[in-house]
Amino acid sequence: MPGKRYWDPLKSTVEKVPNTLVVSHMQPGIMPVPHWHAQVEINYVFRGTVDYQMHGYPVHLEPGDLCIFWGGLPHRVADTSEDPFYVAVHLPLIHFFRLRLPPDMQQRLMRGATLVTGQPDASDAANFARWSDYMRAGGVRRSNHAIDELLLRLERIQFDAYRLVEAENAPVIRPEAPDQQSFQNIGRICAFVAENFRQQIDSADIAVSADIHPKYAMNVFKKSTGMTLNEYVSLLRLSYAQALLMQDGANVLRVAMDSGFGSLSAFNKSFRKMTGMSPSDFRRGMHPRPQISADFAWRPVPNPSA
Repeated sequence: MPGKRYWDPLKSTVEKVPNTLVVSHMQPGIMPVPHWHAQVEINYVFRGTVDYQMHGYPVHLEPGDLCIFWGGLPHRVADTSEDPFYVAVHLPLIHFFRLRLPPDMQQRLMRGATLVTGQPDASDAANFARWSDYMRAGGVRRSNHAIDELLLRLERIQFDAYRLVEAENAPVIRPEAPDQQSFQNIGRICAFVAENFRQQIDSADIAVSADIHPKYAMNVFKKSTGMTLNEYVSLLRLSYAQALLMQDGANVLRVAMDSGFGSLSAFNKSFRKMTGMSPSDFRRGMHPRPQISADFAWRPVPNPSA
């Protein structure tokens, strides 16, 4: 009989590929510990319910709900109904800055809020099924077409009923929308960091890649993302380290070195700041999880026109 599924960290790939589109089209798995990744995440729930524990607050999703949140903060699927089904699209950060959202909304999302539609849209089920197919098919033209349509759908949320859920102590911000030149600079910065975060790079190296002054690079990135350049580099390193820690037999020192941290102490400090636990504690938390029932089977998305 169908039931709940439990997340298998050994099969998770999104944490290790910050500059890659990753699509999960399946029954969501309950997660024993939070994870994080350097992509923006979009969820659409076809059936059942999904309960998230975000960074400081819960989010409950019903059938037909569409949501978007920044995956760079720890989050986990805390519970689900029996036999739910959803699609989770993990978009590289650069696509987020293509969205024409109000500056306040964009900045609150980057600082940890979750944007959820206020009422179901009758066309979403068929569209998300098609976009998921296009994105997973492997063709660049189809994938880019699906991303363009998805971004338009996300932009439309602001014109209908929605809720922006965030922690009670979320900071008050003064929004500033990036101009076209800033957007292009951010794109170059993100691309360079995604390719080189495992190396010893600093703000000067990043600025050179975008052909801009280091101080300007730091300012434009901070204003647009709410993160410093060092925080973004650290996030990608921690995301990559997380993927390595999920593997059987992982050695914490080797993980620290392979992820770009110059020392074990620097890795432990950054990891604890992000998660509130040590890398070793994180590894231990991965394993005591319920087994998936042998009766479990994947189910196709129901035809919305049936």
